[in-house]
Amino acid sequence: MSVVEDRVLTQDVFEDLARHAIRAEEALRMEFVNGKLGVKAVPDGDHGRIIVWLTQICMQTGPGMWLFGEQGLRIGSYRKGNARPDAVLAPIDTFAGQGEWASPDDIRMVVEVTSYDEDTDRRDRVEKPRAYAETGIPVYLLIDRDSCEVKVHSQPDGVRYEQVVTVPYGKTVTLPDPVGIELDTEPLKNWTR
Repeated sequence: MSVVEDRVLTQDVFEDLARHAIRAEEALRMEFVNGKLGVKAVPDGDHGRIIVWLTQICMQTGPGMWLFGEQGLRIGSYRKGNARPDAVLAPIDTFAGQGEWASPDDIRMVVEVTSYDEDTDRRDRVEKPRAYAETGIPVYLLIDRDSCEVKVHSQPDGVRYEQVVTVPYGKTVTLPDPVGIELDTEPLKNWTR
């Protein structure tokens, strides 16, 4: 019997593994958040419709800004990591020339829409808010289809978001600066089971 040494997954090994996994199984999206390997399911049609709705709203932020879907980001201030948010609001040229895993510099907001899978609680409600706050991303928008709520995380302090505003679907919530728009959440009722 042989003894297998504990090995730590490095950033380079993760990125190589993620490239191979996407080729082998297109329904699989890998992430490496807070030192843990995670897998996201491919979004359903309602999930995609929410992103389209939010894209139309984010056009209000002015010319030169765009809501990018599924952009891979290098995250984490003290732990290397990779996340693939459902959407990222940033200046239109932010990711040009950066490849699959881009720097989070100049990002205004990351967006996650919960999926109906067993990892969504840990991934979207616990690990990602912490990782995005550590990275200094100004706004984290969580559209929670399980609780029918929208959570707006803001004012990252390098450890967590100091401000979290939660509203039920149907209410209006402010996406604070640097986003600076009002979000009427009534339409979300149409795209939740």
